[in-house]
Amino acid sequence: MAENKGTYYITTPIYYPSAKLHIGHTYCTVMADAMARFKRLQGYDVMFLTGTDEHGQKIQTLADAKGVTPQKYVDDIVDGIKDLWATMEISYDDFIRTTEERHMERCKAIFMKMYDKGDIYKSEYEGWYCTPCESFWTESQLGEDKVCPDCGRPVQKAKEEAYFFKMSKYADALIDLLKNNPSFLEPESRRNEMIAFIEQGLEDLCISRSTFDWGIPVPVDERHVMYVWIDALSNYITALGWPDDPEKYEKYWPADVHLVGKEIVRFHSLIWPAMLMSAELPLPKQVRGHGWLLLGGEKVSKSKARKGKDVIDPVILIDRYGIDALKYFLLREYTFGQDGMFTNETMLQRINSDLANDLGNLLSRSVSMIVKYCDGVVPEAKQRDEIDDDLITIATSAAAKVEEKMNLFQYNLALDEIWNIVRRANKYIDEKMPWALAKDESKKDELDTVMRNLAEALRIVSILIIPYMHTTSDKMREQLGLADVEGVWNDAFEFYQMNGVTVHKGDALFPRLDVEKELDALGEIGAAQ
Repeated sequence: MAENKGTYYITTPIYYPSAKLHIGHTYCTVMADAMARFKRLQGYDVMFLTGTDEHGQKIQTLADAKGVTPQKYVDDIVDGIKDLWATMEISYDDFIRTTEERHMERCKAIFMKMYDKGDIYKSEYEGWYCTPCESFWTESQLGEDKVCPDCGRPVQKAKEEAYFFKMSKYADALIDLLKNNPSFLEPESRRNEMIAFIEQGLEDLCISRSTFDWGIPVPVDERHVMYVWIDALSNYITALGWPDDPEKYEKYWPADVHLVGKEIVRFHSLIWPAMLMSAELPLPKQVRGHGWLLLGGEKVSKSKARKGKDVIDPVILIDRYGIDALKYFLLREYTFGQDGMFTNETMLQRINSDLANDLGNLLSRSVSMIVKYCDGVVPEAKQRDEIDDDLITIATSAAAKVEEKMNLFQYNLALDEIWNIVRRANKYIDEKMPWALAKDESKKDELDTVMRNLAEALRIVSILIIPYMHTTSDKMREQLGLADVEGVWNDAFEFYQMNGVTVHKGDALFPRLDVEKELDALGEIGAAQ
């Protein structure tokens, strides 16, 4: 059994119920899933939360246009989102919907905590409003073009009675939080942006609407419904049962990390902490803002995809290349916090080089040689030299390096540490030339040692890749004769554990792709989207 290391609570943002999720949505969720699986592998009791943000004017407008109720509209879309996460094998522990009774009643409770504190008041809002983003903006934030800073679409003047949160009251506390607790918001570039935002002057926040009714009624005035961020942000504690069923809340809160896209860092690192300060509740330990996947230099979106030939539908990519190949690419190709360019060609090249050539070929060669030279039974290592020791050192030191990189959310570097073993083992085969050793009976002990060392290196790789490619790990362990052995994190630090294990030849983990042929096929699909 894995060591019990305590609890770990990670969240993705609750997604707006878009009719079609693209690879940009999967990027954040895949990262959160990998971290959740990594912490579970280490022995943490993990709570991984995701969900959907289902209220607001835009939903009501779209539902009206389709002639259905808003609830029916979101129910159908959320079913599709859950189907995608099932296809992606996302291991969330809870899926919170803001239309659920458990959320709505608890959301009212946090509103009342803030109201009773004297931090909520009624006034009239007049300003610029972006309907797609459901965001209000000041004149200075819009600039001369009068377009939404987040999505670039036109905004409209809006005027209505509304309740406001005294956000300005918490400006000094937020500055103190960001400057004196720099790990609260990562990366540093996002933290500097938020400090600059506050220093420009933090205004009170509009938290209700009275011109539509698709939302959670304001407890003190049911002519109003709660505006998106009070409703959406409180999900991180309502899903834990706060305040009426506190067992899970007391176990997991404060969250270890809120993983969010850079476009909503402001809401999670300023509005959410201010709300919690007002309600006198603990703050999350950390907010991490990741970058965007870019397509043709612009943020990946469904509308952008239609202009090019790159396929960004994750279901299509999974059908052609498998879940693990897509996950590996997303985690290995991009640096957390930075924007990254997505192209089908880059993805295909990465699958071929790292998965087919490096990992797949290593497993296939090693198992085939153990079958051929050792009747399929992993032999004892009878002697060691400097080359053997180098492989063993790289293999047994990788887990600590992976942990260090993962704790910094450096997924690409963590995977590179694992691939150091893969690359070294492939080089080890070339150096040792087992096919030559097999021709000399006097070299039998050396040959056995080579076979054992390759099997052990692959065993360690099969453990380390569990958070990122658990299905591939299962396939590796089947061929290595370890299918019935639990992959435990601590086993990755030790080398000789495979006495007498029988290997089994299997199919290639990742068949090599004809890149040009695949690009042509994807181009046709992309052009038709």
